[in-house]
Formats: sequence, structure tokens, C-alpha cells
Amino acid sequence: MRTQVAIIGAGPAGLFLGHLLKQAGVDAVVIERKNRAYVEGRVRAGVLEQVTVDLLERLGLAERMRREGLVHGGTNLASDGDVFRIDMETLTGGSTVMVYGQQEVMKDLFDAAESRDIQIVFDADDVALHDIDSAKPFVTWRKNGVEQRLDCDFIAGCDGYHGVSRAAIPQSVLKTFERVYPFGWLGILAEVPPCDHELIYSNHERGFALASMRSLTRSRYYVQCSLDDRIGDWSDERFWDELCLRLGDEAASRVTRGPSFEKSIAPLRSFVTEPMRHGRLFLAGDAAHIVPPTGAKGMNLAVSDVVMLSEALIEHYQQGSDAGIDGYSTRALARVWKAERFSWWFTSLTHRFPDRDGFDRKMQVAELAYIKDSRAAQITLAENYVGLPLV
Repeated sequence: MRTQVAIIGAGPAGLFLGHLLKQAGVDAVVIERKNRAYVEGRVRAGVLEQVTVDLLERLGLAERMRREGLVHGGTNLASDGDVFRIDMETLTGGSTVMVYGQQEVMKDLFDAAESRDIQIVFDADDVALHDIDSAKPFVTWRKNGVEQRLDCDFIAGCDGYHGVSRAAIPQSVLKTFERVYPFGWLGILAEVPPCDHELIYSNHERGFALASMRSLTRSRYYVQCSLDDRIGDWSDERFWDELCLRLGDEAASRVTRGPSFEKSIAPLRSFVTEPMRHGRLFLAGDAAHIVPPTGAKGMNLAVSDVVMLSEALIEHYQQGSDAGIDGYSTRALARVWKAERFSWWFTSLTHRFPDRDGFDRKMQVAELAYIKDSRAAQITLAENYVGLPLV
């Protein structure tokens, strides 16, 4: 087999890139080690930045999102139960976010890939990247016990933090930067209406809580928990009690309790690897960077990566210029680090850290009070939350 671009991973980064290249007439094959049901079923982010919404429109994939998604013009912060709203739409001159789950985005991407003849190889075992420093890289894998080979011009590593792409780059080339947070998020999904029409990020003396949603009838709630906690430690009753306590009386009075049908604990980390290109291999999405979920930047960062990467590859094939390819890593990392900064700051503002004392707690409360009373501070938060523009 031969193609122009081999895409490793059929998650958001890989599928968005596949659609962008297909739209421009660039040949690509997507190689995925799992099956479609597994990839589509992963419970992930649910807030889309304006850049992601605009891309779905551009690709002609926004019909169901427009029908079922929830447009949010603001978000809410709470400090020990005192809730105040950030009017993002007004503060940014019209930008909003869209609540539409990653699972739904993936369904739309997969359905359209079938109808548009985007080739995806599922259940690919032992994927390996070869000769990425040469002009003739190739990818191998096994499927049904048979060795397969794909020759290509370029490889896009979109296979996540634990994938093979980043590992294919020599360790002498990579620099990694990481911050591991001393807590996790316990999240549940429940078929109950959300307690507010917009998200509530709550800083409470007992820890962080987030009131979110996937639809008008499905809620997604989180509470900060210890890394030593286990799902079995948290009955639904205990979760609802803790959530309501941390949200405060006003928001808690609107919480509808119900049985959870999904419950998980996720650790939090900030991670960036540099560079995002080595030879003919490009990294995108979680293969290159991880953000804590505070602020919902994960999938949105993957989208901005592949928009930049697709522009570089299309420029190469249509104009014969390698300027975009040579500048991809620097351009992508500039936006990545800004999103990392915001996610780190927002996490530090809203969570309780076990190694911090009363002074640190007072600083959090003071900063939240400053944001509440300062339009300038609210503009900064709003601009970052809706997503910084691509440059």
C-alpha cells in the first residue's frame, strides 16, 4: 500500500486531519489499533471552542451539532457557594462555546468518513514507524495475523499519550515538561437535567467541583478526589452529598439526583513534548501534550494542531513549499503553551492542594474576588476560555 500521509490514530486529531486532507485532495490512510466502537465510546470532553465549532462547519459536519449542541455564552465561578457569571460572549465580542460531547463529535467524524471514502484501518496490532528520518518513511502493522506495510511521504502521529509515535522519536531529540497534580477528578454521568444552563466551576474548602452537562437531560458532574480513592469508595449517595456541599446552597437546590450510569476517576497532569516534528513525523494532539481538564482544552488543542498541520501539508502538495512544514512545530507549540498556561492557572485557582496552607487558600479567595469585580480580569479569562485565535 502507498499513500501521501499516514495518520496514526483515529481519535479526534487523526479523524479531523483525515477529513481536512480529503477535502484538499491529499491522500491519507488512518491506522487505528482499536475498533470504532472503542474509540467512539470513550467518555471525554464536552466543551468545544469556537475554533472547533468553525472547523465542523467548514467540513460540513455541523448539522447534528447545531441541532443537539448547547451554545454557552458564559460560565460560572463559585467560591464557597458564592456564584458569579462570566459573560464570555459580551466580553469577547461575540465568541461562545458549544457543549457537545466528544463521543458525538467522533460519531459524526466516523459516519462522514464512511460516506467520503476516508480509509481507516481498525484493529491494527503492533504498529511501528520506520525510517522517519528519511525521504521514504513507512508504517507496518499486523491485522488478522498478517503483516501489513504502508509507504508514505509523511506520518502524522495522532495516537495519544501512550501511542507509538512519540516513542519513535529518539530520546536525545525530545524535551519533555510535566506537572503531575496531587489529586484526581471523580466524574459521573447521570440521566438527570443539569442544575444550571451553563457550567459552574466551584472552589470550596473541601475541594473543587464542576457542574456540567452533555444535554438538557444528561448531566456530567465532577468532584476533586484523592489519588488514593477508588470508585468503590464513592457510592452515588456520597457523591451527590459531596457535590451539593461544594457547589453551595443556591446551585445545590437545583441539583436533581439520580443513579449514575458511568463513574470514573481521572488523574490530572500537564505535559508537553518538544519538538512536535522530527524528520517526516509530526505529532498532534495528546501524542504531544496533555492538559488538565479544567477549561476543556484537550480536544480543542488537538483540533488547532491538525488545522496547522493540514495547512502545512496542503501547502507542500499544492504549492511545493515546505515553509509550513518547517514552521509547524514552532507555530503549534506557541498556542499549546498558552493553553497549558491557562489550564494550569485555572486548575491552581479552583482546586485545593494538600501541600498548601491557609495563606495559599486566602490567595485563591482573593483572586476569585478580584475576578468577580474586575472586567479586565474577566476579559482575560473569557478570551482564554473560548479559545485563542490561530496565528
